[in-house]
Amino acid sequence: MSELFRIEHRDPETFRSQTRRSTIIVVAIFAVLGMGLPALLIGLFGSAQESNFGLNVTGVALAAALTAILVRTVFLKQPWMDSAAYGWRLKRALMRVTNQMHQVKDGVQAGDENAMRVMRFYHLGLQEMHHLEGNSSDMLELVAEREALRGELAARGLPEEQLSLQSEWLDALKPDAKDGLK
Repeated sequence: MSELFRIEHRDPETFRSQTRRSTIIVVAIFAVLGMGLPALLIGLFGSAQESNFGLNVTGVALAAALTAILVRTVFLKQPWMDSAAYGWRLKRALMRVTNQMHQVKDGVQAGDENAMRVMRFYHLGLQEMHHLEGNSSDMLELVAEREALRGELAARGLPEEQLSLQSEWLDALKPDAKDGLK
């Protein structure tokens, strides 16, 4: 099976502290590049008689692109970015489930065990995200749904702790995958 994501239980205070630190570093780098590149472009190609607005916009756009490239290629591999990267991956995994939520809910209603696993991962992932971000009020809405699913998992002898999301589970829920099985 191909694991897309695994939930790790992390300390929320440490998580928030580390994500704030990494955000400040990335914003500072963007600010330096966002001021430096336009100044460099104006110094090289600008004119005192004409508007340099285009060079300013180009410099800021280059700074944004360069910052994004640095984040993707260099910073994500650094230990100081680990918490932020984990949070992004968690939210991305939850979004993958959200994008197929109609199929997931239909599958749960039909008793599909893959759908139940995906939904349980989704509940645990949301719970972890809200725990890390210190936002417990949003989880109250899902209590009845979460408990009903836990009961169904227990009745089927399926494990309650679905800490990983498997690509095969999501693929099996896609409408074209079900059509191919008929």
